[in-house]
Amino acid sequence: MAFASTSIIAQFVVSLVIALTLISPVVSNDSIARNQTFRPDKELQKLKRIRALLRKINKPAVKIIQSLDGDVIDCVPSHLQPAFDHPRLKGQKPLDPPERPKGETVDSVTGSFQLWTDYGESCPEGTIPIRRTTEEDVLRASSIKGFGRKPIRRVKRDSTGGGHEHAVVFVDGDQYYGAKASINVWTPHVTNENEFSLSQIWVISGSFGNDLNTIEAGWQVSPALYGDNYPRFFTYWTQTDAYQTTGCYNLLCSGFVQTNTKIAIGAAISPVSAHSGRQYDINVMVWKDPKHGHWWLDLGSGLLVGYWPEFLFSHLRTHANMIQFGGEIVNTRSMGYHTSTQMGSGHFADDGFEKAAYFRNLQVVDWDNNVIPLSNPHVLADHPNCYNIREGKNSAWGDYFYYGGPGRNVRCP
Repeated sequence: MAFASTSIIAQFVVSLVIALTLISPVVSNDSIARNQTFRPDKELQKLKRIRALLRKINKPAVKIIQSLDGDVIDCVPSHLQPAFDHPRLKGQKPLDPPERPKGETVDSVTGSFQLWTDYGESCPEGTIPIRRTTEEDVLRASSIKGFGRKPIRRVKRDSTGGGHEHAVVFVDGDQYYGAKASINVWTPHVTNENEFSLSQIWVISGSFGNDLNTIEAGWQVSPALYGDNYPRFFTYWTQTDAYQTTGCYNLLCSGFVQTNTKIAIGAAISPVSAHSGRQYDINVMVWKDPKHGHWWLDLGSGLLVGYWPEFLFSHLRTHANMIQFGGEIVNTRSMGYHTSTQMGSGHFADDGFEKAAYFRNLQVVDWDNNVIPLSNPHVLADHPNCYNIREGKNSAWGDYFYYGGPGRNVRCP
């Protein structure tokens, strides 16, 4: 990943969200008596299940780093990472780097982009940095089983429904073997912990029903998942069932194999963009290794993060049939009206550079492992009075778009 500073003025232009706190009501002496004999056992069993999950997720560390934002980063031997709990991966080691796509634009890697590395901290060679999961993280989820996964919801072809709102550019109707874009990073306001705001690339295959496969990467603000409002680099994947029981965020289940010693998936991004100030973006690329068929994740010029083994998927085992770029929020209407959760920077697309968030240099990877421009892109803003999008193209940014918005306003009640 390259974390780039952008000074070019230009014009240009679906996820975990349910969180509940534990509530132990006391309404009468009778209920107290019942709780004294029943609830302690129930809560003890729940605590045991949580701690068993944490033992599975949090692996033994050779070094522990305390981040400025409160995160604990564990440096875990790479062969002990969660991926190798998978039956198909047990006893294996991470693969060597794959053949890179031809014709990709080279973006230089400049400095650190995550808070945990701000004071020069790093993990030793042969280890990978993993954000430690806490009991509090699991307790914020709607269930222990659902922790680290997106809530079950109906996924529609046009990305609408279920309280999820989007402003995206997408291509379909062909066979795709990867995607790349530079994603402007902001800290959008999220109204409550049952909502999130994200900006990402989706690599999609299958039908928008019960057999959808996706690979997703970008940044998100998700109080439910992380317990704060920092923008964080994240990944997600789902296998064969449209988010129902397979896949997870980051390294919260066995699947994604991390190879990088410098990137902590799920860790906070820093610095971030400022209104009328300096702009920062992350350069995300996902592509299918033509030799072994695995899907690799890259941040910038040669900064490989790791890969999703091809056997995790059904349709994505061969190729993607849709690529999508853009923003997504969740609108719970918890107060009876539209949320004020922001998308992107919180500004509409028309406000342009240094105010509205952007994606630039949108590209896809073809069958012959070439990075190429988009062909016949489509634009979708399913709630344009709340969040909109405006696309463009120029010699500096290639295919690009501005997107986002404030949520609730006079035209978005």
